[in-house]
Parts: sequence; structure tokens; C-alpha cells
Amino acid sequence: MTASAWLIASLVVPLVGAGVIALCGRLPRLRDAITMLTAVLLFLCVAALVPSVLAGARPAWHFVQALPGLPVAFAIEPLGMLFALVASGLWILNSLYSIGYMKANQEANQTRFYVCFALALMATIGIAYAANVFTLFLFYELLTLVTYPLVTHHGTEEARRGGRWYLALLIGTSTVLLLPALIFTWSAAGTTDFVAGGILQGKVTGAALGGLLALYMFGIGKAALMPFHRWLPAAMVAPTPVSALLHAVAVVKAGVFTVVKVIVYIFGPGYLAASTTVDWLVGVAGFTMLAASVAALRMDNLKRRLAYSTVSQLSYVVFAAALLVPLSLVGAAIHIAAHALGKITLFFAAGAIYTAAHKTEVSQLDGIGRRMPWTMGAFAIGSLSMIGLPPAAGFISKWYMLSGAVAESRWAIVAVLAASTLLAAGYLLPIVYRAFFRTAPAAGDGHGHGEAPLPMVLALSATAAGTVLLFFLPELPLRLARLMLEGG
Repeated sequence: MTASAWLIASLVVPLVGAGVIALCGRLPRLRDAITMLTAVLLFLCVAALVPSVLAGARPAWHFVQALPGLPVAFAIEPLGMLFALVASGLWILNSLYSIGYMKANQEANQTRFYVCFALALMATIGIAYAANVFTLFLFYELLTLVTYPLVTHHGTEEARRGGRWYLALLIGTSTVLLLPALIFTWSAAGTTDFVAGGILQGKVTGAALGGLLALYMFGIGKAALMPFHRWLPAAMVAPTPVSALLHAVAVVKAGVFTVVKVIVYIFGPGYLAASTTVDWLVGVAGFTMLAASVAALRMDNLKRRLAYSTVSQLSYVVFAAALLVPLSLVGAAIHIAAHALGKITLFFAAGAIYTAAHKTEVSQLDGIGRRMPWTMGAFAIGSLSMIGLPPAAGFISKWYMLSGAVAESRWAIVAVLAASTLLAAGYLLPIVYRAFFRTAPAAGDGHGHGEAPLPMVLALSATAAGTVLLFFLPELPLRLARLMLEGG
């Protein structure tokens, strides 16, 4: 098969898989097997494209011309390749985890759940491969719509309320802010294509450039910059596999991926660096990093603490991209992968704790590490990655960010990164300490349990191992990140 054929297959496989999953709803074992098979096939299709992209090829597919200058088209560049690899690879483990979780908790509407999951991955791959802002916008909106049933999966009033926040903020920001940014870009440049070095130089200047940047950055609500972050904690009413999808595999990663892609391929780092229009973005991202970390410190509910952690960690990507320094831009790209592995591990652990012990609060976790050593060991590794300590992948991305700031003598930025790191340690390490070093509650109060079902433990162990492996073997994501800066 040609590279373009693999590109098309990457979009078609999850779509066809969703249809077959729907047809197998009355045969749960077959449905689960089709879910796993679809996830594996998608990853193989994506992985088949890596050699071509590393060799300098840019596989493309022009699907349809919607309007003059606005085609629905796909083209794979290095950043999109990295995002697609992360999303498709983690879908395999998320599917394995979901099968164990949904059965153990006897969740209703499992077929709808797996269908929406497959459609979400199709939309995610569409975002990763989008050749222009118009195509990206279409799949960005599709991703919001197909994940809404996942957020409201339980059907309770709390779930519906969380779903309303989810739709209101994500659809609201994209239609009120991102869509006008798309239209303005098309009007000014005559195209919305992603081009190395950007397409706006000499076409948008001064206050208009700063205003357009603001429309993009706040319009990309999935990046969860404050004050448009509340959808993310609200969505924690969803089942844990959905939380993992939102925080690690698809939704928030689509947000920060879009932020980096717009800065690199629409504005151009060099053009933005020559102006002062981006300085405010550094401030907003830095504030979000710190404020969300402080909020996480106050949360006793484990999933909500992790949700605010995600708000903070996403802003690392925006923060690093806004520095416009090659080292920090590499760090931003790497953090997409590092955060995905670390945060999915943390959410997998939270779901395993709920399934095995029915605990949801941090204050309930004393001594649980002795009952669930695999789960809490994985949680410890994920925590190291979020803090940015070796031997976990988060160390690499944060090292590049810090190196970029030091190289430019941006000492205030170094201070913000240091403060955020300390805060991350403050809201994650006490959980690990409670689990392993505090005395377990007396017998009979709910701690008489072992690990969660095997598929869940296998999945969280694999993501924890991946977090460590990426620390020791970062060559592929680093090559893709550097190619992104060498001309796309």
C-alpha cells in the first residue's frame, strides 16, 4: 500500500469499526473483540506511515473542495504523526482497560460506549492529519459531539449537568472564537493551509495579529486555558475510561496539539517572535499552570484532583509553545506524548481503586498500596512523570522547556516552572505516601480487597512501563519534534 492509502485507512478503520461494533451489540464478547481488533488495526495503519514521514515525505489526500480555498484535505506532517501515534497506541490499552472496567462495574449502554469511543478516535485522527484549519475545525467539532454521550454515559442529573458544561464551553468557544479566527485567516491569507513558517507574515500585523492569536488560543477550548477550563472538571462525572480518553488519548490532546500546530504552521514562530503580541499568552498559560495546581491541592476527590492537574499540565504545552524558542517548542511536542502516558496511568489507577475498593477520595487511601501494589506502583510512576522527575517521560519534556527558558535568560519563566513543579509534587506525592506509608484502616471497612480485574491491571501496568520506556528511548518523538521545526 502507498502512504496515501495508509492515511485513508487510518480514517476509515475506526469508522468501519464503529459500525461493526454497533452490529455486534447483542454479542458482548464479539463486540469486545472487534473493539480490540479495530484499535490494533488503527495503530498498525498509523505506524505504517512513520518511515515515510521520517524520510521527509508528506502523505496527503484531497477529499473534497467545500469552498474556494477551503478543501477538506489531509496531509501528515511530523507533529500530526506524533499525535496520531500517541492516540492510536493508547486506544489499544484504553480498550483493554475499558473491557475490564465496564464488566466489573456492570455499566449499562456498553455498545454505545464503544461505538462513541471508535468515532472519537476517527475524529482524533482527522485532527492529527488535517491539512488546514478548516478540516481541523470540522473534526474538532465532531470530536466534541461524539464524546458528549460518553460524558453523560450514566444518565444521572449530575452527568447531564456535566455534559451541559462540556457542550456549552467547547461548542461555545469554538463557534464564537475559533470559527471567526478561521474566517479571518481565510480572508487575510486566502488559505487556511498549514505551512511551515506560517501563512500570515505581512498579511496580519499589529493589534490585528494579537487579536487573531487571542481568538485562536481561547477558541481552542479543549486546551483548557483559564477561564475556559471548567468543562474539564465537570466532565469527571463520566466513567473512568472516558476520563482517560478526555485527558490522555483524544480531547485535551487535540486542544494542545492544535495550539502548537497553529503557532508553528499558521502564525510561524519567527513571525510571532518579531512582535510582542505573544507575551500575554505566556502570562495566561503561567497563571493557569499555577492556579490549577493550587486548586488541585484542595481537592479530596481523586478524579477532580487529577482533572485540575490536567488543566495545569496542558498549560505547560501552551506555555512552552508561546516561548517561541526551538528547545521549548520541542518540549511542547514531547509533552503531548509524555503527559498522555503519565496521565492515562493516573486515571487508570483511579478507576482501578474505584472498581476494587469503591474509594473515590484521597483521604480514603491510607494503606491501599499494600492491597493494590501494582495499581499504586503505577500511580507513583505516573506521578513522577507529572512532576517531571526521572526515570519518567515528563522529565524530558520539562527539561527541554526549562532549557529553552534558561537559554533565553527568561528567569521569571524558570521560576514559574519551578513553582509549578513543586505544586505538582504537593498534590501527587501525598497520595503515594498515604498509599504505602500510612496504616491501613481496620479490617471490615472496605479495604479487604485485592487488585482490580486483570485487564485493568495489565493496561495500567503497560502505560506505566511506557512512561519509563519513553524516558530511556525518546528518539522517535524527539526526531518528529525536531522535524516539525525544520520545515514540517
